[in-house]
This record gives sequence, C-alpha cells and structure tokens, in this order.
Amino acid sequence: MKRRVFTAAMAPMTIWAALWNPAFAADPMPAMQETPSLVEQVKSGALPPVDKRIPAQPSLVTYFAGGEGPGRSGGQVNMLVTGARDTRLMTLYGNARLIVYDDHFKLQPDILESYQVKEDRDFILKLRAGHKWSDGHPFTTEDFRYYWEDIANNKELSPSGPNVELTVDGELPKVEIIDELTIRYTWDKPNPYFIESQARAAPLFLYRPAHYLKKFHSKYTPAEEIAKSAKGGQAGNWVQIHRRLDVMYNNDNPDLPTLNPWVLTTPPPAQRFVFSRNPYYYRIDAKGQQLPYFDRVILTVAAANLVPAKAGLGESDLQSRYLSMRDYTFLRKSAQTSKVEVRLWETGSGSQLALFPNLNANDDDWRRLNRDVRFRRALSLGIDRDELNEVVYIGLAKPSANTIMQRSELFKPEYASKWATYDPKLANKLLDEVGLAKRNAQGIRLMPDGEMATIVIENSSESTEEADALSLIADQWKKIGIKLLVKPQTRENFRLRTFSGEAVMTASAGVVTAVPTAGTSPKEFVPAEQGGLQWSRWGMFVQSKGKQGEKCDMKEACELLDLLREWEHSSDAAGRRKAWDKILEINADEVFSIGTVNGIRQPIVVGPQVRNVPKEGYWAWDPGGYIGLYKPDTFWLSQ
Repeated sequence: MKRRVFTAAMAPMTIWAALWNPAFAADPMPAMQETPSLVEQVKSGALPPVDKRIPAQPSLVTYFAGGEGPGRSGGQVNMLVTGARDTRLMTLYGNARLIVYDDHFKLQPDILESYQVKEDRDFILKLRAGHKWSDGHPFTTEDFRYYWEDIANNKELSPSGPNVELTVDGELPKVEIIDELTIRYTWDKPNPYFIESQARAAPLFLYRPAHYLKKFHSKYTPAEEIAKSAKGGQAGNWVQIHRRLDVMYNNDNPDLPTLNPWVLTTPPPAQRFVFSRNPYYYRIDAKGQQLPYFDRVILTVAAANLVPAKAGLGESDLQSRYLSMRDYTFLRKSAQTSKVEVRLWETGSGSQLALFPNLNANDDDWRRLNRDVRFRRALSLGIDRDELNEVVYIGLAKPSANTIMQRSELFKPEYASKWATYDPKLANKLLDEVGLAKRNAQGIRLMPDGEMATIVIENSSESTEEADALSLIADQWKKIGIKLLVKPQTRENFRLRTFSGEAVMTASAGVVTAVPTAGTSPKEFVPAEQGGLQWSRWGMFVQSKGKQGEKCDMKEACELLDLLREWEHSSDAAGRRKAWDKILEINADEVFSIGTVNGIRQPIVVGPQVRNVPKEGYWAWDPGGYIGLYKPDTFWLSQ
C-alpha cells in the first residue's frame, strides 16, 4: 500500500453519526477575564490578551467533579514524586486528550471541537479554530500530517512502520487532510480501537508540534545543523536527537511545546520540577476565566518510603501516588496537626492481588493441572476472601474474582462471585477428581510421582501487604491439601520466567481494564497479548503474528480469541456488548486467573486550601490517569 497523505473535499454528512457534540458549543462565550499572573506579560506585549490566546470555540467547563467551582486563579501546589521519570505524571494529571473520558466513563471531544464516526471505519476529527501550542504557534492538521508522514512512516524514525493499532488486518488507514482544522482517517474494515486509543492514560498521539520538531528532522534541516542546534551539544545522529526531544508522554523536555495545562520549565535531572501554566490553554470556565486555576505545580523528589510521612506533615498539597492503606492510620493522625484532609477513593483494579496459573508452563504435570478447570476452581474455592479482607485489607475491600468492577456498565454480580466463594468441601472434592486424592502424613496432597503438591508462586512485589496476603492464602490452602511457597524476584526475572514457561504460577495485580464500556478493548481478558500472565506464550504468538510463542491449543481459551475478532468486526455497540458479555462469562466460569478482593481504598491527601477535589472518587491508571479523571486544571486554592 502506498503511504501518503491525501487531500480531499469534505463529503456530505447526512449519513454520519456525530459523537457527542458539546451542548454548549452554540452557546455564547462568557466575557473573558485576564489571568492575574499574566497581566504584566500582556501589558508588556510579551503575551497577547486572553481572548487572542484561546481558541475561537474554547472548551467550556461547566461541570466540576468536586462540586466547588468555578474557582479562582492563582497560587501553586506542591506534590511529591520519587524521581525524574515522574514528570510523566503531569501528562496524566493534565488529561489533555483529543478525546477524553468524563467521570462517568463516557467519551467526549476535548482538544477536538468534535468528531464524527461512520461504521467505525471512517473518522473525521475537527480541531478548534485558533487553538495554539504553549509557545503560541497554531495547532493545526499540519501537526497530524507531520506525525503521519514524517514520523510514523519514516523508516529511520519508525523502522516497523506506524503503530500496530493503526492497522486493521494489515491495512493502514487512508489519511486525508481536508483543511487546516479537519482530518479524516479511513479503513475498509471497522477499527474499534481508534477512538478509545485517544482517551487512554498513555494515548496513541496522532500529532506532534511540527514547527519545533522539524528543526531536528533531516527532511527539513541539514544533519550538521541539527547536531549544532541540539541543546547541550547532544551526541548522536538526527534520529537519536529527534527521538530524545520527541517526548510528549514522558514530558521531560522543557523546550517541547505542549497542549497540557502546565508546561515544564525545569530541565532534568533535578530535585524540584516546576510546571507553569500554559498561557494558550484551551479550557475556560463559565466566568470567563482561563484554566488551569493553579499558576504552578511543583514536583519535589523524595524517597518513596518518606512520601507518606511528608504528605501527612503537609509537605504535599495534593498527593495520591506512593500512598497505600497501610499509611492511612498515620495520615489521619498527622492530619490533626497539619490540617490536611485524607480521603479514600476506590482503587480501579479487577483484583488487588490475583493468582495466575500458567497455562503455558513447561512442567508437564503442572501444565496439565493448570489447564484442568476443576483444579483452578478448587484453588479459588479454597481462598477465604472474607478473612483476607478483614486481616489484610482492614475490611474495606470487596471479595471478588479477578473481573470488572461494579462501576462498569457491563458488570453482572455473577462475574464477581462465580467460583469465588469459600467452599473447602467442594474444593477438596474437585482436587480428588483431578487425581490428587492421595495425601501424606501432614495432609498435603501428592502428585502422580509421589512428590508433595507444592505450588511455587512467583512475584516481583516488595509490598508487605501482598506478602501478608500470600501468607494467609498459604494457610488456607493447607486446609485443602495444597502447599504454597512464595518466590520473590526482580521484575525482569519475573517476566522472563513467566514468558519462558518456567514459572508455574504467578501473583500480581488483577486486570487493569476494570471499568470497561462496550467500546473498550477486551484484549486483557483474551490470550492476545504477551503480558497476560496466565497465557503469555499464546499472547506472544498473536502479537508476533505467529513468529514467536505458541499457538493457542486450549478450546476454551481459543474461543476467547474468536470472540475478540467478533468484537473487532462488530460495527455497533450492541454487537460489541454481546461479545464482551460472552468473554466475561467464560472468564468467570473458567477461572483463568484467581481473584481475591477489589475496591481497595486509595488515600488521597488534600491540603487545607485545595478546593474542588472530589470527596469520593475512582483512582486507576486507565481509564482515568489517577487524579486526571477529575481534571486537576479545575482544582483551585482558597485564600
């Protein structure tokens, strides 16, 4: 297929379904107020006035998740991080995406003024007229063209070609620049991943600041000039330089223009990173104030084990990362003097701790057992989740299989409860049936070769909470004749042993896709990705298009792959909902992974002056980007 950008006239829209055009789009915009901290720069001519900095049709924020808005501009907030790599948190917290989830997990345009979809294969994206990058340069479809032609399809920058999620059955999209504000992506078959990919915590960025990066691209600038202009005399050829500077997600290049609410001003490495307000930001409130409300966000580096103490003492105005429930009692006690508020949000994970029987294990006996559904069900029935909740999670969690959470529109109670109740009598019966009826003098079951049925669970967590949970499960499994040993190791070794089939069973966090909609990718519940700990070699085979791993050879798991294809080829929500329902039903019945509890609470420390942070919320990587789901650009400081 010839890869290039096409230019075409806009097609008639009578057959298009517009997806969420904001109700306020036609409403008159409020009279704009100049941001107090920018007044002097406007007076001096360093910046244009606010009505010249925002788009002609800005994003008007009328809903405030914390119920305390509109707010007031000004001030700075301090947060604690553990290293320079945490500059990426500001990409998550800014939550500036072409399309975003609202706090009810519905998709809506954000950076985009609107988008339109036909049959899930034809997509038109409309930008906001007058929208600018943080350095004041216009944000247009040229930035999309640059990414598509000069990065994604440049053999030096992208040797493997465009991201695999931009291909449908091996076909790349036809990309048309309609005009400077309108771009169209078209496939012959449905691409259900396209819209969702824009709203993720780590989105598939379709654009770049072309005016900046062209200075470091050999198509536009001689290589010798690139080498000279690279800041700090960076060594390497133009490809290496371009890659180092093109860090939209990592957010660690102060010179890279951004659309985020705050702009990094501190080059790493540093112990204190300053993010200042983006004067060209595209969101406003109903009072005509340009967001964000905070003038600055300061990220201060601290040791991870000191973050709870520092947050409790008031050294962070807004802290969620590097805190856990084990810190809650201390935080509440410290709050009495520091006056911070400690809120508890629900953590988004299918299971706080899940066990993954390796269906691709190298050991013949353990692979046979792991593939026997009676064995997997027995192990699940042998866990007393109520006891686990009370002893380890102080009663604040919900016993559950490793599945989606109640917040999801797809949730059914049986997904959480099936084979996930404590029933040692039935567990013992099932273990007898699978050929483990013989026991030694200590009551431990014997394998066919006479060895004790000892399951070595491998993990890479240093969490005392996880260690306590596994210790308690070990005591519970003794009652059904199974011995459990834990083998902690480095994350790298953990992954190598899992992917190679050396690990028999692993322990890790449960599914991340905890609050899906019908349009959310179900890949995490299907053997389609190497990261699936229970079937990594099958996932590797799918991801590598048969070049690595093993082809799925287990009927029930292969059925999930068929359902994934059914979901991918469906062109409406009803068809995708049907595929999702069946995928979740099979996972619940087959117990491919063993969940424990979910709904764990995440402490959120909020300073006494910080306003509009929800009292209760959902804290997860994706969807949401941790606190990003609630748009921290709408948080503000009282006087």
